[in-house]
Amino acid sequence: MNTTSVVPVMDKLIIYQIFTRLFGNQNITNRQNGTREENGVGTFNDINDEALRSIKRLSASHVWYTGIVEHATQTDYSAYGIRPDDPAVVKGRAGSPYAIKDYYDVDPDLAVSVPDRMAEFEALVERSHVHGLKVIIDFVPNHVARQYHSDARPAGVVDLGEKDDTSERFAHNNNFYYLPGETFVAPVSNLNSDGLAESPTLHEFPAKVTGSGSITATPDRNDWYETVKLNYGFNIFDGSLHFSPVPATWSQMLDVLLFWAKKGIDGFRCDMAHLVPVEFWKWAISRVKQQYPRLIFIAEIYDPGLYRSFIFEGGFDYLYDKVGLYDAVRALMEGQGSCYELTRVWQQQSGEYAQHMLRFLETHDEQRIASRFFTNDPWAAIPGMTLSATMHNGPYLLYFGQEVGVRAEGVEGFSGDDGRTTIFDYWGLADWQGWINQGRYDGGGLSDEQQRLRSFYQQLNHLVNGSDAIQNGYFYDLQYANDNGQSAGYDAHQLFSYLRYTDRQKLLIVCNFSNHTTYETTVHIPHHAFGVMGLDPARTYQMTDIFLTNNELETVGLEGVPLLLPPRSVRILEIK
Repeated sequence: MNTTSVVPVMDKLIIYQIFTRLFGNQNITNRQNGTREENGVGTFNDINDEALRSIKRLSASHVWYTGIVEHATQTDYSAYGIRPDDPAVVKGRAGSPYAIKDYYDVDPDLAVSVPDRMAEFEALVERSHVHGLKVIIDFVPNHVARQYHSDARPAGVVDLGEKDDTSERFAHNNNFYYLPGETFVAPVSNLNSDGLAESPTLHEFPAKVTGSGSITATPDRNDWYETVKLNYGFNIFDGSLHFSPVPATWSQMLDVLLFWAKKGIDGFRCDMAHLVPVEFWKWAISRVKQQYPRLIFIAEIYDPGLYRSFIFEGGFDYLYDKVGLYDAVRALMEGQGSCYELTRVWQQQSGEYAQHMLRFLETHDEQRIASRFFTNDPWAAIPGMTLSATMHNGPYLLYFGQEVGVRAEGVEGFSGDDGRTTIFDYWGLADWQGWINQGRYDGGGLSDEQQRLRSFYQQLNHLVNGSDAIQNGYFYDLQYANDNGQSAGYDAHQLFSYLRYTDRQKLLIVCNFSNHTTYETTVHIPHHAFGVMGLDPARTYQMTDIFLTNNELETVGLEGVPLLLPPRSVRILEIK
């Protein structure tokens, strides 16, 4: 049977994720392992008024600027007082944005004038706010770059590791974990732009524990060897907890959060949050929100067993819904799953969880929908994205380029041909640059198909923003009323139907995930569902498709709603 979801306490967010280094890059050289000078880079200033207007027209409420904080790189900025990094512990020419090198600075790659890089970022924050967009940036608390050193930290701030006792594997107030007597050995020698191996100069003794938690001085190439793990009072060697008195790392990380909050940002996406003790989050988030009560925290988290504690104890506003809805929808999009999994997901997340789950089909970590590693067809997103946006009251996310079908093909450098847009290399996205259109951000260089695809996403976002039922309503699963032959032509493995409703608006939503089958069926709404919506099942109702077709029909309540559902289609019918 069904239950109804809890009415939310926050507005529904639509988050638009930008990988800042790539977003505004108009360079088309794309030399494998190319340098910044060869392949170009997008900057803060490239995200101009036209870009922000286009994002606002897409109906986003927030922009997540990814890769803002200074990270390790093979590009030499020593002329600006920034310590160079050993290429042996930098992934790619540009470097991973999750190997933070200085918590108190922004990535110099993103600046037109490197000495003015912070001012350029602050101007971007202000520009975003002028256009009605709130700003989210990454907070990476679990690990830092192997050669972390803050040259921009405020006066009086103790640098990470500065006061560590390196003779101890674990100490309560150490920032890092150590392997006394062992020397770190890098797994690979990186290649320079000419394809030649660069010998490592890094000498790390004693070796530090790698960011993934691997207790070895010789991590392999597939490990997070470019990072080291931070110590929050959890002794990884014996499992004991040391949270009182407050560990030094807790206070240092709170200072980092408050530093960026003072810049006027509106939220943090917290990288690999589940690898940091929930006790820290409870302590830190409550203190940040005492000063900035409207600032939001989003946890990247992959352990459903921790959801409850990270929301209700840790204080997170939203959690990644990767192992729930994303995994279930992806299987369906690839022709391998069943809509029974969707029912399982909403049952697990109904009530207290639903409004806290952040839904998505693409992020920088996931493969592009249009790549050959996923569906090879951007239009396969129609039912999955519609479901992700309308199933519950929580937020959802779009990754830049998703709305025009970016495919992410080829080898860029450190990033292989894996269907993901590189986060390690300098690169230009040819199938995105048509939208940039020489800085006009008007899609003048897009194909007709890309324009139609973007129109779908824009219509979906407009629908969500304008719908009381989707913004504030309850959820009612209709699968049980239509499965097991109760509705002729209804394939419960490929079709998913549900209601979203408030006193002001009632919606019937039906998604066809099949990539080849057209279903002619009648969707039944049971007597109980009419009751909870406050409707008389014996009456005749007008059904109007308010999303893509604008078709209308009339039907008596208990007789059901006759529908023709082409492959990969959706119907959103308002019941009046």
